[in-house]
Amino acid sequence: MNREEPEPLDAIQRANERCHAMREALARVVIGQGAVIDQVLVALLADGHILLEGVPGVGKTLIVRTLARSFGGDFARIQFTPDLMPSDITGHEFFDMATQKFSVRPGPIFSNLVLADEINRAPAKTQAALLEVMQERQVTLDGQSHATPSPFMVLATQNPIEQEGTYPLPEAELDRFLMKVRVGYPDEASEADLVDAVTRNRTGSGFHGDELTSVVSSEEIANMQSAVAHVVVDERVLAYAVAIVRATREFPGIAHGAGPRASIALVRAAKGHAVLAGNDFVTPDDIKDVALPVLRHRVHLAADLEIEGVPIDEEIEQVVASVEAPRS
Repeated sequence: MNREEPEPLDAIQRANERCHAMREALARVVIGQGAVIDQVLVALLADGHILLEGVPGVGKTLIVRTLARSFGGDFARIQFTPDLMPSDITGHEFFDMATQKFSVRPGPIFSNLVLADEINRAPAKTQAALLEVMQERQVTLDGQSHATPSPFMVLATQNPIEQEGTYPLPEAELDRFLMKVRVGYPDEASEADLVDAVTRNRTGSGFHGDELTSVVSSEEIANMQSAVAHVVVDERVLAYAVAIVRATREFPGIAHGAGPRASIALVRAAKGHAVLAGNDFVTPDDIKDVALPVLRHRVHLAADLEIEGVPIDEEIEQVVASVEAPRS
């Protein structure tokens, strides 16, 4: 007897419940980064990649490792260095002496969650190899295409302070990240809790969250992502998202505005945000809440503002404020 497919609203409610279970699990390990956790979950729901930016020691690697543990997914960490080759990411073909045949040794990119640590330290050729996999969700080795597992998510990190010996990410690769999330310092109370958790009955400085067990499965993640497809986006809300992106192209403080892919990303992220909030429809507030992480790596400040050190987030907030939101 075939079971009936669940109604979209039921699927969205289950996705919301699973998200909250993951959020609680992550928060027990990643202390004081609630906003970052929410944005990572939004990107996971929207089946997108994330660029994590923050100084060393704020938990970027821990976030990715804990996220992988929360759904029992495969996790791989790639330390990007100037001598990293594309094959170190994708894998390569080799001659197997035992079988006397050529075989393929898959690289670390064939994991559910891939941490590209300090991505801007690798040269453009290696960055381009990662870009291809992020976009195509497959790797071509010896003329054959090999699909990445599902779910598949790349979370790349970069240090905003230390720029010596780095290779700035090309615009094409930046645009492939659904969101750019800034990981800041925790507040004083959270930092005290963090220090206590790391030092109580422990040696060394490591805190890997090994005690965390998975709360959802990889199959459930796929179902959660499918539920996002059923989120309703009213025509006026969609037009609102497009209007915000188009406003970045004409705003006086921005030299180069965002392209149409930003409009798509804004709606995708807003749908994930709606599911995280337990709704089956996108509101203007969902658009506003994801505007900063979706747009901050897709627009460029005017030269005079950049020289003055004006934060890009301030200009984006002004852009969003300048566009009238639809009313119910």
